[in-house]
Amino acid sequence: MHFKLRHSVALAALACAGFGFVPSADAKTFKWANSGDVSSMDPYARQETFLLTFTANIYDPLVRRDKDLKLEPALATKWGQTSPTEWFFDLRQGVKFSDGTPFTADDVIFSINRANGPGSNVNGNFSSMKEIRKVNDHRVEVTTSVPDPLLADKWASISIMSKAWAEKNNAVQPADMIKNEENFATRNAMGTGPFMLKERRAGEKTVLVPNPTWWDKPVHNLTEVVFTPVPNAATRIAALKAGDIDMTYEVPPADTDNLKKDANIKVLEGPETRVVFLGFDQERDELVESNVKGKNPFKDKRVREAMHRSIDVDAIKRTVMRGQSFPTNLMVAPGINGYTKALDKRPPLLKPEEAKKMLADAGYPNGFETGMDCPNDRYVNDEKICQAVVAMLAKIGIKVNLRAQTRNLYFAKILRSTADGKPSNTSFYMLGWSPATTYDVHNVFEQIIQTPDVKAKKGLYNAGGYSNKKFDELSNKVEVETDKAKRDAMIAEATKIYVDDFAYIPLHQQALVWATRKNVDLVQPADNSFPLRFVNLK
Repeated sequence: MHFKLRHSVALAALACAGFGFVPSADAKTFKWANSGDVSSMDPYARQETFLLTFTANIYDPLVRRDKDLKLEPALATKWGQTSPTEWFFDLRQGVKFSDGTPFTADDVIFSINRANGPGSNVNGNFSSMKEIRKVNDHRVEVTTSVPDPLLADKWASISIMSKAWAEKNNAVQPADMIKNEENFATRNAMGTGPFMLKERRAGEKTVLVPNPTWWDKPVHNLTEVVFTPVPNAATRIAALKAGDIDMTYEVPPADTDNLKKDANIKVLEGPETRVVFLGFDQERDELVESNVKGKNPFKDKRVREAMHRSIDVDAIKRTVMRGQSFPTNLMVAPGINGYTKALDKRPPLLKPEEAKKMLADAGYPNGFETGMDCPNDRYVNDEKICQAVVAMLAKIGIKVNLRAQTRNLYFAKILRSTADGKPSNTSFYMLGWSPATTYDVHNVFEQIIQTPDVKAKKGLYNAGGYSNKKFDELSNKVEVETDKAKRDAMIAEATKIYVDDFAYIPLHQQALVWATRKNVDLVQPADNSFPLRFVNLK
């Protein structure tokens, strides 16, 4: 039977969304929603938290994170270094993929090479890897080009796929989402994880069921999981209050207080490790979306500073985020190894006339015009934040033409190609990043701030092409330094470089807010991952 809604506004919307139903009293169907859909079923399609956390319910990594985000065994039972540049992984024996195929070292080597190859968007995790080789069916060894003490941490987000399944279904390489490619793995999945893909209707719903042959002992009590993307926030909240969904992964700040008053709802909240920031195209000699011809205003530090110091992050926290943000001047949040508190202080705001003078000194007495790219279903209040930024910059004579799109279109436009390193097609953009692979600042240094270098797998998510030679040198040294005091000193020096350079405009660490029905028990990690294996329905 279909559940009855107590909100007429939700009735029509949810009927179209196709929410599931519980077939019997004993069934434990967990129904949850988010503002946007998961982009692909391929775990290497995009280095994006929501895609990685969703597919991690179907696939297993070699090592995984526990409830407290500490590393623990998964498909590898033991791992470590035999020398500064040599790693080993001893594989769990007796594991089978959900189609019955045995899991072996061949699958690990295939998966690592696939994740590091053409079409993959997660190949930044392999910048240090020189070679991976099979010792026997249950042991692989890895040689790195430089000492990499964080290799296991990086690979905790890399799902292991079946070599036989990928070869059988013509999915040996990931489909390149930046080029809008698709293959069998885009809409299908088959792993060793706690759940199996039962149904995938992109943009409508995705259904998972428990994997009866999973190697680990389930602690969840779910018999089915139904995920539905619901872009309209009011519809999601109405569905939760009515009991038509059990959980919403994203709660708008405006609805938090109201939900806390509902006796049937639980609100889970805390600071997230992600920092939301704004970036500039500092690579091209002429912006692709500007009225300035023959030069690029964002290459001038004075322009970047004027913009940075004209964006009032406290006002955004107060009016847009309803208090649910933590303003920052850094690209990493507290709790991340390498966070430098002494440098986390934003410079004073400029008065409009002061910012205009700075722009005039840079050669733009009348301001200028630029495009801006922003998602409307990826970060909390993303489009509203961008609208606030547009209004603030208008006061200093910068006309920003905002383009807000769904995450698939937005990422395809702003991300640079990881295959050939071609620049992205954005001039000014919003992005969020959490170093959830390593929980270390070097992940941000290497992937967001270093000069883009496809061959070295550095700066792959540096969409604007910021480049500072001294910063690059320090970041490369941080990567291999094992002396903590020396490493911390280099991190602080590198942090000061990008802060003083106004390389980016960090906005805030967004608050992590989920809401569930009272009968739901789950774990809310600080990295915004959502492991279904910990969910229980009472």
